Amino acid sequence: MRKVKLQMQMTINGYVGGANGENDWMTWNPDDELLAFMNSLIDSSDTLLLGRKLVTGGFIKHWENAAEKNPDTPFAKKIVDIQKVVFTKTLDKSSWNNTTLAKGNLAEEIVNLKKQNGKDIIVFGGAGFVSSLIKEGLIDEYHLIVNPTAIGNGMTIFNSLDRIQKFSPVQAKLYPGGKTVLSYKPKND
Repeated sequence: MRKVKLQMQMTINGYVGGANGENDWMTWNPDDELLAFMNSLIDSSDTLLLGRKLVTGGFIKHWENAAEKNPDTPFAKKIVDIQKVVFTKTLDKSSWNNTTLAKGNLAEEIVNLKKQNGKDIIVFGGAGFVSSLIKEGLIDEYHLIVNPTAIGNGMTIFNSLDRIQKFSPVQAKLYPGGKTVLSYKPKND
């Protein structure tokens, strides 16, 4: 069965966005090693899951523009080319390339995607969508990219848990550009 892998940027104090979703706290100096890691995650996947708020906030358009302006940047092209599934209760159609809408029960939709043939499934966000996946226990691997920044308040992804969730560490690596990737698998005790 395919795995669902989360790749999420966050601050050292656990925020994944500012109070209104701002991402001006992210450090944008990816080094070659971090880019290789991020490329390996997307290369092992053939489906990208996204929440509606992230997509309507410009996520897909941002990466389409990045791929067009910098055709030598493989990460942007990979995001444009990968099959995307946007989870929504409000949108009736998708106007984005390689994108379908998922409007049913979250857990059922994810289980059905995991049963399909193919590579793994990667999740980028947004915060509310990821919180729902965490609450339902639908993420198989966590790859948290910790930026060397902190903010006073903002959006988190673990605030919907109604129980203690323990994790098994897979790896922790500090990259030359200053970001640290913490990788975990949930323990299902």
